[in-house]
Amino acid sequence: MTFQASGSPPARRCHLHFWKAYFPVSETPTPAQPSHRRKRSLSRRGVIAAGGAVAAGAAVTPMVFAATDSGETDNSAAGSGDSGTTAEKFPATRTEAATGTGEATTAFAASYVGVRWSGAKEGAAIRLADGNWQTLASGCATVEDGGTALVAAQNATAYEVKAPTDLDGVHSLAIDTTDGPDRTFKVPSEPTRVRGVRYLSRPAWGADESKRFKADGSVNSPETYYPLQIITVHHTATPNADPDPAATVRAIYEYHAITNDWGDIGYHFLIDEAGNVYEGRYSGDDGIPAFNPDGDLVTGFHSVGYNSGALGIALIGNLDAQGPTEAAKASLIRLIKVISRFKGLDPQAKVTYTNPVNGTKKDTNVVGGHRDYFATECPGQVMYDLLAEVRAAAARR
Repeated sequence: MTFQASGSPPARRCHLHFWKAYFPVSETPTPAQPSHRRKRSLSRRGVIAAGGAVAAGAAVTPMVFAATDSGETDNSAAGSGDSGTTAEKFPATRTEAATGTGEATTAFAASYVGVRWSGAKEGAAIRLADGNWQTLASGCATVEDGGTALVAAQNATAYEVKAPTDLDGVHSLAIDTTDGPDRTFKVPSEPTRVRGVRYLSRPAWGADESKRFKADGSVNSPETYYPLQIITVHHTATPNADPDPAATVRAIYEYHAITNDWGDIGYHFLIDEAGNVYEGRYSGDDGIPAFNPDGDLVTGFHSVGYNSGALGIALIGNLDAQGPTEAAKASLIRLIKVISRFKGLDPQAKVTYTNPVNGTKKDTNVVGGHRDYFATECPGQVMYDLLAEVRAAAARR
């Protein structure tokens, strides 16, 4: 069978939002700024940092106490990010989709190729320009039927996919997030932080909000919200020493939203090797990332069967054989600490998670790894072995 290629999906829409709350700045140094395209850095940051000495069960509000960029707390109602927006240009994501097995060529150099299939969890394979076949297995992104994988394409302009006869419904998507034509986004003019955790909003990493919508204008995955119960740590299983993590976030967004048809990026937050934190799953226009004004968590797509009420944080890179950088680990600990205090959770506690949709129960850690809920290597063996240290550090006052 040969590929039938098609172009990028139809355009769909755009939103901007912030979460502002008071929390003292931690001792961790501010990470370096990421670039949103190669050899070019962001001049402005849609960054927020979060938290609040908020009582357990208290409602989240978009405006509590905001922290200034210097890290000093500001008890006025005027919060960071209120000074407006500035226009920033990001390369538009280019894609070429194909169905079936066989060879495919692209009109651009691909950064990644996303592949999805039905049937067994493993067995499909891809060959890039180096001529070596890579057997594909679902990494962090998992689906109920079959498998899915995101493969670094190293600027390939051609690739080949094969699959045994017990796999069908093979689809692939070549993705370029670095060299497409410029698109303009309205990015917050001033950096913001909450409890010292700098945060790139969706506009600040170039999220094309149209990808959340179907061709008829309806939302592909309408937002649902449930009380937060657990926090799940992931790795993206993408290459380490990433020269352009914001571009990788855009590629993961494309892969999750389009290849996997989830309608959005699956994680609530992502963290790169420099310790920069990125906003993931869209949560509404109320200015509160990951949560709604009632304090409930928007449902993501990061852990099959255990998504509702579970917040997903992904470290960008592959942590099977090496640990996260110190900057990434510090940001992970700080983010977990902020969210845990904000929602009255004990990072070192064990709980019985109850899926609010289907009633599935599981005894687990408040802070766990993806493999606690699914047969996967995620978040990588080294990162998984560090979770006890992360829990203890996040629980310290």
